[in-house]
Amino acid sequence: MRRRLDRTAGRATTAVAATAALALALAACGGGTKDEGGGGGTGGSTAPTVQLPSLKGQKLQVTAVWTGPERENFVKVLDEFEKRTGATVDFVPSGDDMAGFIGSKIAGGGPPDIAMLQQVGVLNEFAQKGWLKPLGASAKAQLTKNYAKGWRDLGAHKGTPYGVYFKASNKSLVWYNARAFDNAGAKEPKTWPDFVKAAEIIAESGVEPVSVGGADGWTLTDWFENIYLSQAGPEKYDQLAQHKIKWTDPTVKQALNTLGQLFGRKDLLAGGNSGALQTDFPASVTQTFSGGDTPKAAMVSSADFAAATIAQTKAKVGTDAKVFPFPAVGARSPVVTGGDVAVALKDTKAAQALLTFLASTDAAKIWAQAGGFISPNKELDRAAYADGVMREIAGALVAAGDGFRFDMSDQAPASFGGKPGQGEWKDLQDFLKNPKDIAGTQAQLEKDAAASLGR
Repeated sequence: MRRRLDRTAGRATTAVAATAALALALAACGGGTKDEGGGGGTGGSTAPTVQLPSLKGQKLQVTAVWTGPERENFVKVLDEFEKRTGATVDFVPSGDDMAGFIGSKIAGGGPPDIAMLQQVGVLNEFAQKGWLKPLGASAKAQLTKNYAKGWRDLGAHKGTPYGVYFKASNKSLVWYNARAFDNAGAKEPKTWPDFVKAAEIIAESGVEPVSVGGADGWTLTDWFENIYLSQAGPEKYDQLAQHKIKWTDPTVKQALNTLGQLFGRKDLLAGGNSGALQTDFPASVTQTFSGGDTPKAAMVSSADFAAATIAQTKAKVGTDAKVFPFPAVGARSPVVTGGDVAVALKDTKAAQALLTFLASTDAAKIWAQAGGFISPNKELDRAAYADGVMREIAGALVAAGDGFRFDMSDQAPASFGGKPGQGEWKDLQDFLKNPKDIAGTQAQLEKDAAASLGR
């Protein structure tokens, strides 16, 4: 959900075609259409598509950042693996600092069997250190069958496949409270100026417009990356991701200026700047879809996985909670993706079996039916998704093939792009606190990025 390097960023990205934006626009209409596979989340055949070995008596430990409904839904996947193999799987939450968590476990001689990493940079760092075990034949076969090359490449290091991208996310979405929009007379914005105008209209209606989960620094990197990709374009995005241009580049200044049009308006932020800095990601979503006619906010920029948090409120996705593509700052709306990649830290039969299962459509279907999830698995029947909105968002991701830009902070070394209280997370929190200090923010970002690369 959140935040890489021998910087092999060439494999990490490309812009989604217009068809993806169209599919997202259809999703925004609320509910979507039925697919080739039928509708309603039944997912078609229940017959297993992958054979797993008997693992009776064997124990596995799996770690991920997921908590709340995300954890509950992932445990459903692990339960099915236990049922099919006889293994016992223990889930251990890592906290947001996955790299630190795994590092401490490695140092202590007791790493988990499987880790779900959020960062390409962390995968590369771990592989470089020799901590990861390559995918076995069965897992590679499932990967080749079910995944586009772009996703396979993201899970590899120097040509060796290590990871399975089990869960993906489209991070270029804005979820909104339909009642708050209707009451204010606001319309879905297609451009950044329209977005700011819609926020002003909603503010005039008495509802604070934009919810920002600034207590979790990764949410702020998503704001920046969407603006930067749309405004500066894919080529500059890749150059900045690879640190081939510096964070003091004029394109970064331009993007921060644009972001400052929102962050510099405390009247447009739920709770103002100080409130945003004290709001974590789950609260940024729930406060947007609670409170009836007087919610604490009208919209929140978040990936598709916000649907799982919305489900904890009384709002219904597609009716009360609708979604539109992140507004175009430049020529087109951006599409930034993220994902969680499963890697093995122990070379065991059980670990390889779980990676094989996670690369299959069988595992993906379980969470797709539960909701709040999209998979890059191109063979997953879209009828498995719980609602039309998620079917359309997932369809856009798969239709993009190799054409996507992966989250920039997730391509950085963890010390810059993936740790609470430091690097990009902290620098953008400081920017949210003082949006006028663009030059200072750029200088600090460049200092921290260079330090993370040892330059």
